[in-house]
Amino acid sequence: MTLRVGHALDSHRLVAGRPLMLGCVEIPWERGLAGHSDGDAAAHALCDACLGAAGLGTMGDHFPSSDERWRGVSGRELLALVAARLDTMGARVVSAEVALVCAAPRLGAHLAAMRAAMSAALGGKAGTVAVTATSGDGLGAAGRGEGIAASAVVLIEVGG
Repeated sequence: MTLRVGHALDSHRLVAGRPLMLGCVEIPWERGLAGHSDGDAAAHALCDACLGAAGLGTMGDHFPSSDERWRGVSGRELLALVAARLDTMGARVVSAEVALVCAAPRLGAHLAAMRAAMSAALGGKAGTVAVTATSGDGLGAAGRGEGIAASAVVLIEVGG
């Protein structure tokens, strides 16, 4: 058995006319995240961290925005596809944490649902994925409410 760590960042602008999908959960809010897919920065960061830990490249390698079949695809589906790729190489997520920077909306009431949804999407036990959030205190685009940023760290087990 080999343990590997992956880390990734993702961010998207908030725009009118889209639902806010974050951590595989729809959050009631007046704006959503721009993106070729559903814009779910939390799920995207976790996907990239998993792919990186496994040495499988990035989301751009597997789900390029130049490919129309990925237009509007959900973060939940992308996580499930990444989990399947890990499975084919005999790997699984042991533990992960996603940290969000988001001035608004307040995310505290949604963190448990995000934890459960992302853990399930990866095919892991409840609690496999932890999610935290901070406001950013007005610093940077996410701290000013212009977008949402996510950082993900993951520990995977390969060949175990």
